[in-house]
Amino acid sequence: MEQFTNPDQYLQWLEQAINWLSANVLLIPILIQIAACIVATIPAYLLRSKLAALLSRLQNWKPLLPYAGFRRFANVLPDLAFPLLFVVLIWLIEAIAIQAGYRHNIVRLVASLMNAWIVIRLASAVVNDPVWSRSIATLAWGLAALNIVGWLEPTIAILDGLAMQVGDFRVSVYGVLKAVLSLAILLWVASFASRLFEQRIKKTHRLTPSVQVLMSKLLKFVLLSVAVLFALSTIGVDLTALAVFGGAVGVGLGLGLQRIAANLISGVILLLDRSIKPGDVIAIGDTFGWIQSLGARYTAVRTRDGTEFLIPNEDLITTQVENWSHSDVKLRLKIPVGIAYSCDPHFAITLCNEAAGKCSRVLENPGPNTLLRGFGDNSVDLEIRFWIDDPQNGRGNIISEILLNVWDAFKEHNIEIPFPQRDLHLRSGDATLRVQMDTPQQPASE
Repeated sequence: MEQFTNPDQYLQWLEQAINWLSANVLLIPILIQIAACIVATIPAYLLRSKLAALLSRLQNWKPLLPYAGFRRFANVLPDLAFPLLFVVLIWLIEAIAIQAGYRHNIVRLVASLMNAWIVIRLASAVVNDPVWSRSIATLAWGLAALNIVGWLEPTIAILDGLAMQVGDFRVSVYGVLKAVLSLAILLWVASFASRLFEQRIKKTHRLTPSVQVLMSKLLKFVLLSVAVLFALSTIGVDLTALAVFGGAVGVGLGLGLQRIAANLISGVILLLDRSIKPGDVIAIGDTFGWIQSLGARYTAVRTRDGTEFLIPNEDLITTQVENWSHSDVKLRLKIPVGIAYSCDPHFAITLCNEAAGKCSRVLENPGPNTLLRGFGDNSVDLEIRFWIDDPQNGRGNIISEILLNVWDAFKEHNIEIPFPQRDLHLRSGDATLRVQMDTPQQPASE
């Protein structure tokens, strides 16, 4: 504790600090680099507003507005106008110093820190996952630290030296890390590009929905395949060796992946022949609903109660499918109605047609038509026939609405809807019929 209360100790520490600054900082090359960095802030500060105005235009770029990641990226760019200009100028100063043979350790320090900060800021805006965001931040600061102390190139050499020979191919730790990083970046770019193209394809109204889905799926497959091939080429993989892999995949498809391959091929056939498309109303087996999406392996069908069925594409090819909106969205529905024999069927038919015509979803041309279908055991059998052009809105609701209108009309005009009736005939003879009705016994009075 005496050293903290002794004034001579503080003077000694101050003298040591001044000596360290004189030997390491207050040098002409160091001061020149610091001055160059300070000077670089002036044009960056003056030009920041113009660059921010240009970058803010990206916020109104309509093709990319539906993507939340791009919106966050575009919103953060105007705030980075000054750092972006400053780091570009620092790069130019470092390039000039390298060409002239001057020291540039301070410039490299500032450039590394600014690069890491910009990357982390952009990554935190684009990547919504906190785990990935922290991983990118750790990687950026780690590379910046290695670059600052001059250990980046030696570290790369050490990682590249940790290698093993697999036949004619050399696998190193550095190569694997570079391949993984390249693959992650390329897959993200390919996925983003495929979503962008898919959005543009959906806005092309000249293409049918099935062709739009087919083009989107094929484009996504091509982009992802190209990304994987580029990632493999970055580590020196001979792409001709993929022929062997392709043969192995073919054997696997022939042995254990038959159903998966059948579903994939069935999905392509469905998209090409346009037998079903997103938005169609279909019935397959006991499933009735609307096609939400066509996938590579299955088709998503959503029912009226909110249940979503994932039907394999092969089933849609090999089984009978009722498509209510394949070539025409008009659909005729039938409702059976019975009236008593004592009622006038002509008047009942008129009431049924009027009841169906009151519904807004029932088409006027052709209008509703009620037919007398036969004389039943208990009633005169009628059948209301009507057309709708929106089967995607359901059929149970429109049938219920018409039946309620028929009920009200029959009640108003005394048209009887009969109950099942049976006539009982008793033959006269020796047999006697006795009907006994038991009355409930009264409880005994106490």
